[in-house]
Amino acid sequence: MIAPATPADVPAIANILTGWVAATPWMPRVHSRADEKGFARMLVDRGWTVVARERGRVQGFLARDGGEVHALYLSPAARGRGMGKALLDHAKTASADLALFAFQANEGACRFYQREGFTEAFRTDGAGNDENLPDIRFIWRAA
Repeated sequence: MIAPATPADVPAIANILTGWVAATPWMPRVHSRADEKGFARMLVDRGWTVVARERGRVQGFLARDGGEVHALYLSPAARGRGMGKALLDHAKTASADLALFAFQANEGACRFYQREGFTEAFRTDGAGNDENLPDIRFIWRAA
């Protein structure tokens, strides 16, 4: 079930984000746990975030401001089960154009976005992101 995130979802969203960073060997830890929780709270407070729930538990989230996707993360248990696609499809119904950045090293995410109809617009050297990791700008436009 996809639903708007509530303040009660902030800890689960922060846990998903923190868990992904901790489990990703190439990802530098540049933010504290408190920073990640504050980031999650900001995404929810701004009304940008929807969550995917299963049996009442948050399994993933997508944060979007208009056509700009700021975050899409899933719990390990939710990966490969269609929840990321469901979150992205929900965003596609709300906006005729979507854009996002994905780290070049996140090959699985890059393949996922390409499967979902996103095309590569350009690549960067990472100077514009907190982690200083090369990334790719992806765009999607409704047919």
